[in-house]
Formats: sequence, structure tokens, C-alpha cells
Amino acid sequence: MVEATVLERHRAVTRYLRGESATAICQSLGHSREWLYKWVKRQASGDSRWAEERPRRPHRSPSRLAPTIETTIAATRRSLAQRHLFCGAQAIAWELTALGVAAPSVRTIGRVLDRHDLVARQRGGYVAKGVPYPALRPERPGEVHQTDFVGPCYLRGPRRFYSLHSVDLATGRCGVQRVVNRSSQPTLDALWAIWWRLGIPEHQQVDNEMVFYGSRAHPRGMGPLIRLCLASAVEPWFIPPAEPWRNGVIEKFNDIWQQLGPLRTTLRSVAAVDHANRAFEDRHNAHYRYSKLGGRTPNAALAASAVRLRFPDRAAAPTHPLPRPETGRYHLIRFVRHDGRIDIFGEAFRVPTEAVYTYVRATVDVARQQLTIRLDGRVIDEHRYLLR
Repeated sequence: MVEATVLERHRAVTRYLRGESATAICQSLGHSREWLYKWVKRQASGDSRWAEERPRRPHRSPSRLAPTIETTIAATRRSLAQRHLFCGAQAIAWELTALGVAAPSVRTIGRVLDRHDLVARQRGGYVAKGVPYPALRPERPGEVHQTDFVGPCYLRGPRRFYSLHSVDLATGRCGVQRVVNRSSQPTLDALWAIWWRLGIPEHQQVDNEMVFYGSRAHPRGMGPLIRLCLASAVEPWFIPPAEPWRNGVIEKFNDIWQQLGPLRTTLRSVAAVDHANRAFEDRHNAHYRYSKLGGRTPNAALAASAVRLRFPDRAAAPTHPLPRPETGRYHLIRFVRHDGRIDIFGEAFRVPTEAVYTYVRATVDVARQQLTIRLDGRVIDEHRYLLR
């Protein structure tokens, strides 16, 4: 078919050069005059292969990135990774802008990373099941901290330690503190040290570690963290048992700490752990950029807010056991199953039938000695709750 087409072009141009009219030639072949003149012009160019098709792709594409830009993107990605910072397409775009380079779109950067095999594949995040959850939604720095333990971790030897982490949800600022174990006084010391650097929050959200709430044998005794928080005008919040994704921000931060923090190197002493933790904390707060912050770092987000944080009035944490608080509130989020009961640190309470298969918020008011159950923000039940 290709050879026949080439032969047809040769014959048409030959007939034209012999003096036959263009109209007659085109009518006999079923082509337009423009078609004929195109091949006459090609023949006159002197190219011996003038009758063959030429590639239709343009010689240059205005939208194609210059090789220097692709090289810069790849180099920036490697530089961010070597500094243990976020190194995805969005982070690279922010870094290029900060360096004064006109950054292409995030999608274009992603394609460049893919071509250079620089994409780190990650699993998808948690997808909500559709049941409304009474989550805290902070609007300003110092409003909500999420806190969690990581560990046990090991020094060379081996020697075991844990790491207590907190993140301010509004700014992404983090606090990282080593603890010997998860007993009462080390936990109080670590949380107090984090408050000393991060500020005291209005709400402290944690999971159901026993050191946080006390003991299932004494569910109304108010454990170390509850007492420290209430004495500091902080309201503790306990997420549902076995639902770590409700502390999603700190869980994600824990992953970052494990991938990019002190555990990347061999640690031989607790002093080395403390030094590495502080270096990671400073690097994270000063250099890590987050989409939720519009590409700003946690420190920049705090500065832009102009919020004045509240800090402890002394460096040393209070000593365990702390006095029983007389005022304050603490909250538990619980999922109500088919039996219509919720667990308050080992003590069961029945709730109205309308709350079955929903999340409720149980609030303990220390001054009033009362337990209040709320569904979608409205009170559905109350119990006398004598604290011991």
C-alpha cells in the first residue's frame, strides 16, 4: 500500500511536469490541487526520497521541560532525601520556589520523578466508614496536641527505651522525648519536657495506655496523665480502644520518626538518643513543609498565627503521685455496640438505645462528680460519678 502511494505521487508529478493540467490530474486521481502542489514542491527540493511520508511530530514541543529543569528536579529530590526531609512532588515544588526556580506543576514534577525512578510507593490511607465521629477540630496553635508512645526501641548492647511524641494539630510542631519506661514518673517528666518546648495545650488527646488513665482496678482514680492535665487546666481526650487511626496525625508522625529519625543510625548511649531526638525535632519544625499548612513549615505556621502559647512555670515536672484534682473535665470517645454499653476504664455503663452503633462522647466533670454522655453534641444520658 505504501509503495503504491509513493508510485502514485511519482506519476502525478511526472504528468504535471510534462504539461498536463493540474485539474485533469487531480480529477483522475481523486485528490485536491493542494495535494498535487505539495508533492511538486517536495520534488523540486532535490530530496531523492521526496515522495515518502515524513514524521508529523513537531521538531520541538513548547511544553516539554528543558533537560536542565529535569536534572534540577532530580537533584532537589535527592537533596531533600539526604537531609531526611519530605521529598515528594509537592515538597520539591516548594523547595524549588524557595530557591528562586520557576517550578513546573506538581503533576509534571511527579512525571519527572517517575521517569527517573525516584518515586517511593506508599500504601493508601485510612478511608472513613461513614459513621460520624466527634473529632476535635483545632483552629489555632496550642488548642490540641496528640500524644503517643513509640517502642520499645533498642540501643546497641542491647538497652531498651521508649520515645514519647506529641504533635500540635494546628501547626504540625512536634515534641520528641526519650523515656526509660512507660511508668508514671518517667511519663510525667517526658510530657512536661515536651510542654516546656511545645507549649501547654488546651486539649491533650491520647490512646488508652494504662499510664495515661490509671488502672482498670480503680477506674475513677484519675491516673497520672489525667491529674497532670487537670492541674494544668488541660482537658484530656481518650480515643476509642483499638482504633489508633483516631490519633492519625501522631501515628503518621511516628512513622516519619521511625523512617527519618534517630533509628536510622546505630545508637550507643542515651545521650546519643537525646541528641538525635532534639536534632530531629528541630529539623522537623524548622524545615518540614506540609500541604495542610499551605507549604509552610511548622515554625512558620506558628509565627504566622501570632498566637501566644502557654508554657510551664518551672522546668521540673510535678512528682507522682499528684494530688486529686478538684476541678476540670476529661473526655472519652466510645463506640456503642449491640449491647448498648460503653467501657469507662473498665467500668461498664448502659446508654440509650438510640446510641447503638454510633460514637458517643463521655465527659467526666470532676467538680460536679458527674458523667455526661453526648451524641452528636446533645446530652442523651447522665450518671452520678463519684471520684476516688
